[in-house]
Amino acid sequence: MTVRSAGILLFRRGAASEVEVWLAHMGGPFWAHKDARSWSIPKGEYLEDEDPWVAAQREFAEEMGTPAPSADYIRLGSFRQPSGKVITVFTAEADFEPDRIVSNTFSLEWPKGSGTVRSYPEIDGAAWTRETEARTRLVRGQLPVLDALLQHLRNGRA
Repeated sequence: MTVRSAGILLFRRGAASEVEVWLAHMGGPFWAHKDARSWSIPKGEYLEDEDPWVAAQREFAEEMGTPAPSADYIRLGSFRQPSGKVITVFTAEADFEPDRIVSNTFSLEWPKGSGTVRSYPEIDGAAWTRETEARTRLVRGQLPVLDALLQHLRNGRA
């Protein structure tokens, strides 16, 4: 069975019309103190019979602590990750500036084998990131999402 995930990639035009995207830094001890390849679009898994747009909105709110901004969203596409997971991504231009990020949490034994289970935020931060910097921050499997957004913008659809 294919694992499905849905997410929202917000974008805006920064200085000199450079594209910026809203990315989230993954939480937990494995990602702590890492920048390269440790950021993601806000996303999460959903069941096969669930509407991916509904799931994307729910996951964004859970990870950011605030609903996705009102905007004209389009379905950017579905992208298979190296793990086999398929992410359905929606995008919109929005100037999103939450007061703070309050993510849902997950439990993890850390260090592994220690018997100590702690709660960690799924997302420990989020920021607008220039497209060039996003290429080094995003996990590799999500680079095709960024490329699809840029192609969409080149085609004059946003």
